[in-house]
Amino acid sequence: MTNFTLAELEQIVAKRAAVTDGSSYTASLIAKGQHKAAQKLGEEAVETVIAAMMQDEKAVISESADLLYHLMVVWKIAGVSLESVMEELDNRTSQTGLQEKAARKPE
Repeated sequence: MTNFTLAELEQIVAKRAAVTDGSSYTASLIAKGQHKAAQKLGEEAVETVIAAMMQDEKAVISESADLLYHLMVVWKIAGVSLESVMEELDNRTSQTGLQEKAARKPE
């Protein structure tokens, strides 16, 4: 089992985002803006869904890794931290999903 964490992935994305010599895919994606990063995130989400529907475990793993990476890039551009997302998840675990949905204010 690996000890690699999402916090480490967040740090790698931040480090690669700062590369200015043209060698970083992360930096080039960030330079294209949130619209492009979100588009890539959506593509990876669809590919993950397709892999799951095909019951292709290797593809689900691979596409999930791509999905998490692109999510981190979208968060980086938006100024969202893994910690803030984890805090939100922690807050939500104090009740069931159905209780949480029922407590939401109508939009």
